[in-house]
Amino acid sequence: MKFIHPDFLLHTRTAARLYHQYAEAEPIFDYHCHLSPRDVAENRQFKDLFEIWLEGDHYKWRAMRANGVAERFCTGAAKPFEKFQAWAATVPHTLRNPLYHWTHLELQRYFGIDELLDEGSAARIWKEAGERLATPELSAQGILKRFNVVAFCTTDDPTDSLEHHRALAAAGFPTRMLPAFRPDKALAVHQPAHFNAWIKSLEEAANAEIANLPRLLEALKARHDYFHAQGCRLSDHGLTQCYSDFCSDKTAAAIFAKARQGKPASPAEQAQFGAFMMLFFGRLDAEKGWTKQLHLGALRNNNTRLLSELGPDTGFDSIGDYPQATALAAYLDALERERALPKTILYNINPADNYVFACMIGNFPGDRVAAKVQMGSGWWFLDQKEGMEWQLNALSNMGLLSRFIGMVTDSRSFMSYPRHEYFRRVLCNLVGADVERGELPNEDALLGPMIRNICFANARQYLAVPGVGEGRPQAKAK
Repeated sequence: MKFIHPDFLLHTRTAARLYHQYAEAEPIFDYHCHLSPRDVAENRQFKDLFEIWLEGDHYKWRAMRANGVAERFCTGAAKPFEKFQAWAATVPHTLRNPLYHWTHLELQRYFGIDELLDEGSAARIWKEAGERLATPELSAQGILKRFNVVAFCTTDDPTDSLEHHRALAAAGFPTRMLPAFRPDKALAVHQPAHFNAWIKSLEEAANAEIANLPRLLEALKARHDYFHAQGCRLSDHGLTQCYSDFCSDKTAAAIFAKARQGKPASPAEQAQFGAFMMLFFGRLDAEKGWTKQLHLGALRNNNTRLLSELGPDTGFDSIGDYPQATALAAYLDALERERALPKTILYNINPADNYVFACMIGNFPGDRVAAKVQMGSGWWFLDQKEGMEWQLNALSNMGLLSRFIGMVTDSRSFMSYPRHEYFRRVLCNLVGADVERGELPNEDALLGPMIRNICFANARQYLAVPGVGEGRPQAKAK
């Protein structure tokens, strides 16, 4: 049997039935990713496996470094095929790492290649994949069509022009590329050089002078309005933990003025300013019916020497162990007291906090909104089989699995769409095992709609992005 076979990861007959009848054919709404809008709008045609598979992939770089591969083959000046050879030599050492599964699933789904990747097969696979990459179906837009991606949301700074989003929409491409509002740089008063450079960009984008805090808020609201007009319905924030040291307008204004003068805010001041701004962003989202995403807990840039040499997002981040519950509850409650809590997705990176997050979401129900606060899919270091199972089990025990809005790629790579398939197989295997043990009824009329909804319909309904999935026929059972 081939390694990637039709029932891969499906260990019971029930799991296979649920997957093939109810999950496999569902479309994809990838509501959080880091794909390049330019690549999509310009329909980038990738030259080789390095460009589409290794360029910018810090998951693979981490594995290669752990295998003793020199940095020149990761982020350095080695030639593309040399980098691919180094990755191919690393792959056999990734057994039981999710990279082994993802590698072979991606080779099969994109190129129809069933051969295991190693040093001996590297040249053949490089050649065969390269020939297929030259075809229209494996261009950036071709990939989105091939994997039945109805819509996806990029991650965009408030200063971004969104020119590529507008261009793709004007071209009438059937997959919708939507922006997501990511204003993390607005909180960086502890780094005045970076903060003031960003303020200058915001002034240009908003066509406004930002001389004080009220002007900053006006400019950000203007950009929020602009994003909304371009179809944006989600915001996103990457935080170690929520800010909850709430302060007055006067205090926040003084902290802002200090940063504008080039003086770094103290840790206490930065926490106060962060709390003030996060309440402001929450109110904006609630007013427009957006969904707020909170990515919490990452411990970033641990290797400062390599950070200085290679820059951020190059593979030196890890799971943080920050206390989450008290500050998270205080932030959500502060918005709830104002009746300004938007729909919110909480992404957890520390498995020790799964039950904290899964329990927290039940504290803030919404009027006529099922599961207003969601526990997001397994994120970053937890977007693998075991991490997905932990998240699904915690959510099932503390909340309503049937209302879960499903998987996202959270990826910069156009090779990542099989992660939706991977998640769906894990989900069906988990539910199927319960059925086989007699812990759930063997009733497709009950289980089938739940599986389908988690794969697509729940996200479409919850996120309420105009035009996404409307008029599209739903997949039918085989």
